[in-house]
Amino acid sequence: MRQGSKHLHSGFAGALARLFVDSRLTPLLIAASLILGVASVMLLPREEEPQIKVPMIDVMVSMPGATSQEVENRVSIPMEKLLYELPEVEYIYSTSMPGKSLLVVRFYVGQDLEECIVRLNQKLATNFDRIPHGVSRPLVKPHTIDDVPILALTLHSTPPCVPLDGGDSSASCSGEKGYGHYQLRRIAVQLDEEIKQIYAVAETKIIGGTRRQLRIELDPAKVASRGLSIAELIPAIRGANRQIEAGTLIGGNHVVKVQAGLFWADVEEARRVVVGIHGDRPVYLGDVAAVADGPSEPEDYVLYGERELGPQAAVTISVAKRPGTNAVSVVDRVLEKVRSLKGVMIPPEVEITVTRNYGETALEKSNELLLHMGIAVFGVALLILIFLGWRESLVVLLAIPSTLALTLLVFYLHGYTLNRITLFALIFSIGILVDDAIVVVENIVRHIRLPGSQRKELKQIAIEAVAEVGNPTILATWAVIAAILPMAFVGGLMGPYMRPIPIGSSAAMLFSLIIAFTVTPWAAIRILRRRCDTKACATVPEEEEIQEIETQMEDDFFTRLYLRIMGPLLRWRTVRWGFLLAITILFVLACSMVITDMVRVKMLPFDNKSEFQVILNMPEGSSLEKTAMVAREMALAVAREPEVLNYQIYT
Repeated sequence: MRQGSKHLHSGFAGALARLFVDSRLTPLLIAASLILGVASVMLLPREEEPQIKVPMIDVMVSMPGATSQEVENRVSIPMEKLLYELPEVEYIYSTSMPGKSLLVVRFYVGQDLEECIVRLNQKLATNFDRIPHGVSRPLVKPHTIDDVPILALTLHSTPPCVPLDGGDSSASCSGEKGYGHYQLRRIAVQLDEEIKQIYAVAETKIIGGTRRQLRIELDPAKVASRGLSIAELIPAIRGANRQIEAGTLIGGNHVVKVQAGLFWADVEEARRVVVGIHGDRPVYLGDVAAVADGPSEPEDYVLYGERELGPQAAVTISVAKRPGTNAVSVVDRVLEKVRSLKGVMIPPEVEITVTRNYGETALEKSNELLLHMGIAVFGVALLILIFLGWRESLVVLLAIPSTLALTLLVFYLHGYTLNRITLFALIFSIGILVDDAIVVVENIVRHIRLPGSQRKELKQIAIEAVAEVGNPTILATWAVIAAILPMAFVGGLMGPYMRPIPIGSSAAMLFSLIIAFTVTPWAAIRILRRRCDTKACATVPEEEEIQEIETQMEDDFFTRLYLRIMGPLLRWRTVRWGFLLAITILFVLACSMVITDMVRVKMLPFDNKSEFQVILNMPEGSSLEKTAMVAREMALAVAREPEVLNYQIYT
């Protein structure tokens, strides 16, 4: 294509530029793209990690009285072989324990959870006839990534005194009113019911505390003295604490439902239950047993402590969110609900500490990445300001937000969330999406500065400049997309995890190409100016003068610098081979840094978490109290570190 030709074939790029360069729809399209981008940022759920479909299903079977070896041979191994027949199953992990078996069935990434549950249940249901004698029906429980709690609330009592007996003697350790494991769990149960009323909350779990239990402790001597046996008392106790529908009475055009029996309302009713007859006199349960309404035997201990405060009795409530909801908004709504119940349902002596808040970390990371994205946009504009000028930088700066806004809209329509992977895709795209706008702007500036541009309108100059670089720009854009897009078809666990990067980058490149051919020329003719005085602009040179002026035009500083570097490389063979050798040596040194572990290769950077776990394995046969005591000593040692804010003990 010759520069001086009067008839220039515009092509696709030139036709698109001619359509939008002076159209009133162009500013409306810019405003609409920005509004859609802002709306997408507000509507996109914010999370730490992207959503990955990895269906996992637990299959639990009990076989009372069997050893772990019997459970493995009769239950675990046959069930593994049976479930491996499902084509969607990738792995099966089995654990055989005395009296029970647990199988974790993991399906391939991307499989639909409901379909996996249906097929697994059908497989088990059609083989119920193969269940050995004494083995229960399988219990199926699915798990997804949304089952991971995003919030943990730890309720703990103010007095720094915790008895390890599950009782409520914490108040006796100090003069203040305290709450032990039993009372804390009762408060946690009420708080849990309130949290479940929030729509976006999926699952809550109460960890720690002792449950309420009606304990009946039989006295063998008293039982024997009344001519009774424990085998006779158990059916009598069970039968007394039940309520059944006994039928209906019909009469007088009325139907009355009859109920037989009542559930015990308090301890006194339980004590007055008749369990037998001795010497023509009824024997009450209170005569042969001690009946108490209180905490059950502890099955675990949860303690909370701080650096200046010893371990306290504690109960933790973990909260998981519904799939596709915003982790930040869910956490805010739960915390607001808890604050409103303080002093109403939650006593002043009970403190609540947020020991896990993935909503806060997700908000912090997304805001930080958005800030870095803004810094990247500003940095690109600053470079253009230095090398081209402030007007040119404004033209490019207008194209970047529009492209990013439309890319965010693609993320929203595609069902992605705003996490560190999607934001990384946007930051990664900034470096390549500005190429199209820079090429178009630079060529428009070059055409404006040509001597023959005085006789042309800015609109015509912009169209010709876009048409001149249109085909190479389209080719370069599709080359980048062809290099990035195949990453979207990677399989395995990392495929859906990293998929937002190729999808977002490819969408950004396409949008940047369209905006470079439409928005950039529209903004260029309104922002850019001719660099000549009134007299020079009024003088229009002839064709021969234009060619003479073009040959006499001086190169700018960067062109002269480029020629000074490339001149020796093109003229002298020794310099070329030396340059190639230097590049090869640097490449080998860079690769050797990975081999020598000077640079660690990782798919993702280390996450800066404010928490870590210490798992304690005690010798087999260790009691719960002994384990809690050792864990407490470890926690007290860790609490001496100045960086430790608080700690929790789960045994």
